[in-house]
Amino acid sequence: MSTELDLAGQVVELVRRLAGPGTEAEVVAERGELALTRFANSAIHQNVSSVTTAVRLRLHREGRTAAGGSTVVTGDGLRALVERTIAASRLCPPDPAWPGLTAPTSIPDAADWDAATAHAGPDERAARVRAFVHAAGGLEAAGFCRTTHRVGAFANTAGQTATGRAAEAAMDGIARAGGVDGMARLAADRLADLDGATLGARAAAKARAGTDPVELPPAAYQVVLEPEAVADLLQNFSTWGFNGRSYIERRSFAALGAAQFDPKVTLVDDPLAGPEWPFDTEGTARRRLVLVDEGVTRAVTHDRRTASTAKAESTGHATGDSATSGPVPHHLCLLPAGPPDAAAVEPTPGPAAPTDPDTAALVAGMERGLLVTDLWYTRVLDPKSLVITGLTRNGVWLVEDGVVTRAVRDLRFTQSYPRALAPGAVLGTGRRAVRQPARWDTVRWSAPALHLAAWNFTGGASG
Repeated sequence: MSTELDLAGQVVELVRRLAGPGTEAEVVAERGELALTRFANSAIHQNVSSVTTAVRLRLHREGRTAAGGSTVVTGDGLRALVERTIAASRLCPPDPAWPGLTAPTSIPDAADWDAATAHAGPDERAARVRAFVHAAGGLEAAGFCRTTHRVGAFANTAGQTATGRAAEAAMDGIARAGGVDGMARLAADRLADLDGATLGARAAAKARAGTDPVELPPAAYQVVLEPEAVADLLQNFSTWGFNGRSYIERRSFAALGAAQFDPKVTLVDDPLAGPEWPFDTEGTARRRLVLVDEGVTRAVTHDRRTASTAKAESTGHATGDSATSGPVPHHLCLLPAGPPDAAAVEPTPGPAAPTDPDTAALVAGMERGLLVTDLWYTRVLDPKSLVITGLTRNGVWLVEDGVVTRAVRDLRFTQSYPRALAPGAVLGTGRRAVRQPARWDTVRWSAPALHLAAWNFTGGASG
């Protein structure tokens, strides 16, 4: 990691030389490696990898703040980055709310990272794709297997430095039967923990069980949301609800100290639960933060700027764009309400019996409702109450007397996400949180399946 720390240090020294005394600056240097194996029509069609080194600079000079970045990390490239950021600062408006720099402080040790995942080759990803396709049993399969490795360093003119690295693997695939898609996805710290055969068999089982769907009238139904669907709730809670800037500007539903959720709901942002940098882009140490404790909202996330406004402390959630979009939790986990070693419920035989014991247990406790695999194309209608509209995807089934009886056509919903998890609304949770692949490798959502008292479906997929 010395290369990245050296880069950050070089930029700090250039700022001192070129910007003059009194200039404050912070620098993040990152080397990211992304390797991706894509497959379609049950065959690998693309294998790509990229390695990018980038430097981001933010400086505060003569009461004005400016930021810039570059992927040209030669001596001339770094000097050009500093010069143009200084020039930009002269054109920026005054920034009286500048919170200052992170002082030299200790940074916790990050979790161990898996070198085999960080340096995995295409043959190792291909082996998981092969297992997925074989397990699909002749159904058309498509998807990807991805490995990522990020090495980063931080330095500022106050003397704070930090280094970190992280690796992750993810797989996301579908199997198709008669125009019906079944899906399975998973993310993990280690590529070795991704079982392509298990995921392929799950996707195929869902595809076969999704044929000949019936259409149900719009209504509020009890639902069991699988972890893939719950991940959408976490993403929107993160962006709109526990964002410190949204909270300060009163655009968030969060009310600190209020019992806004069911007692079964505990939400934790824990960057250090898996391999991740132990610091944010302001050099603040990251830590485990309980946002909701047994239904009571306890915290929102802050960077240095929102913390200063709220007269609080930074929670270590600064990112490259938090100055404009606000600090958000990127490693959100909904903790299971029950012990992970509780007795499992075996799936009840039926036309589309869940293959996962967690989901099976929740389905068995539902008299009549819907089993929902995934939510997509979700859009915010009202940020304050977090009313979302969207569609189901990759499988919906009718449950009667604890048994999955038949497939259902996709439905549109309009639902307040906090209200869906309000006191008394969560009837049960799975015993283990399942990590979902995110669009960005720096984001992590983990959740168990949920049994909810009501979910407001407002129409079919066409309207």
